[in-house]
Amino acid sequence: MIDWKNIKDLHVNKKLESLIGNWFGVDIFYTDKHGNIHSDIVKPEHDFDSHFFKVQQSMPYGKELLSQDIEKGLELLNETQEQCFYFNSFFPHVRMLASKIEVDGEFLGAVFAYPYVTDQVTKAELKQIEDKMIECGADKDDAHSACDHIKKLQIHEFEYLKELISLVAGEVSTVYAEVSKREERIADLNAELGNKYRFHNIIGKSKPMQAVYHLLSKVSKSEATILIQGQNGTGKEMVAKAIHYNSQRKDAVFMAVNCSAFNDNLLDSELFGHVKGAFTGAVKDKKGVFEVANGGTLFLDEVGDMSLSMQVKLLRVLQESTFLPVGATSPKRVNVRVVAATNKPLKEMIAKGEFREDLYYRINVINVALPALKDRREDIPVLMDHFLEKKCAEMGHSLKQWSKKTLEKFLDYNWPGNVRELQNEVERLVVLAGEDKTITPDMISERIKDAVDGPTPVGNLRGINTKGSLKKALEELESYMIKEGLKRCNFNKSKLAKELGISRAGLIMKVDKYDLDKRKKAANE
Repeated sequence: MIDWKNIKDLHVNKKLESLIGNWFGVDIFYTDKHGNIHSDIVKPEHDFDSHFFKVQQSMPYGKELLSQDIEKGLELLNETQEQCFYFNSFFPHVRMLASKIEVDGEFLGAVFAYPYVTDQVTKAELKQIEDKMIECGADKDDAHSACDHIKKLQIHEFEYLKELISLVAGEVSTVYAEVSKREERIADLNAELGNKYRFHNIIGKSKPMQAVYHLLSKVSKSEATILIQGQNGTGKEMVAKAIHYNSQRKDAVFMAVNCSAFNDNLLDSELFGHVKGAFTGAVKDKKGVFEVANGGTLFLDEVGDMSLSMQVKLLRVLQESTFLPVGATSPKRVNVRVVAATNKPLKEMIAKGEFREDLYYRINVINVALPALKDRREDIPVLMDHFLEKKCAEMGHSLKQWSKKTLEKFLDYNWPGNVRELQNEVERLVVLAGEDKTITPDMISERIKDAVDGPTPVGNLRGINTKGSLKKALEELESYMIKEGLKRCNFNKSKLAKELGISRAGLIMKVDKYDLDKRKKAANE
């Protein structure tokens, strides 16, 4: 849709309007395809006297007559292949010029030039125009003055006018086409950034994150229960919010509860609420988050820390959409979408009897696995810049920059605390940098500066004896890789064997060889 206000204010068109008015003594105006006028008919800034218009506008039905002429012109434009032509108006011998505004074959409106007569007009014909105006309610003297001042154009002047009006229409079409393309491009870029790189403020363009965005775009619109799995600091709550705000429940409430922050009694009350007198200190009824989140989304973080008794209660509300507040005798019904999250290996917990299998399958309808930051290192510079810009703006500092060595140190570090740790380090460095414009390696925390477990082969060989027996050195490297791999894969030997390119049986033999099956020992080293 054309923004007519901006079209009227186009510098080129304003110049053309002024030129047309001063040289040819006619006014131009714009209409959309429905005949609505989008510019002032009488332009007092012009030097010429548009007296005919003023008189016509003062007539009892003058505006209606003009609307009839516009409607006639639009019909003719639609019927003809010509871009610009003239036609006779309601008043005999008074002409109107019309030019199409068209983009990609779509008729959007027109530019009109009015009023004028040819230089061949006779006194008798001018008298006919005057009489018609008087008949339509114009004052006799005003009608005579209007006809006396109406512009009489020669044939060559008409051709010039026709060319200029076509230029005006062409300028409108060009501007509209450019604006439309720009808006489409902006919309495409916003969609691309929103769906791929910044899915509700999630930052990252690596392949692992692209896979996450692709999955989120599919599951957000559904009502399925979702389990988000990932290490601490990978952004599980942010993903849960992304799911909520891209779902049909986005206008309803989003609630988040960290299940590990409460003991059983407190978590029971937090989730399901309680009635007055249910326990000491329950002086009034309290709604639980399930009831508060009714119609919206409830994010249950660290669901793996729930006790078995609380798991039973959660399973009931997921299966039946009902729950019983602490101390109540009547159940309540809710409509809540649950998104759960954990950093624990729930399948292993099921095998140990620490997590209910039926609850696992109830919350794990859709599984979203978030990659650790070390597994998407290409996102580290993007995250560094994002948090740097955010913190500098927060502190009122001009934007600082990273030294090359600082960036290298960040890329070498494995970030066990993931994005949260990186954000904290960036914020720390902005504070320590003070007025310095560049953040240098000497400011970095010692644990990052002295990282020995970076992604490069050189980093992985640090601490391994490179003197003496080659066989011994290779065994040390092999032991180190398997030990780190076990921790990284949560002791999933099948996954690690595939990653290392060896059979599972072969991996088990090597684990026994290097005495790495003691998980606590491996995790603590």
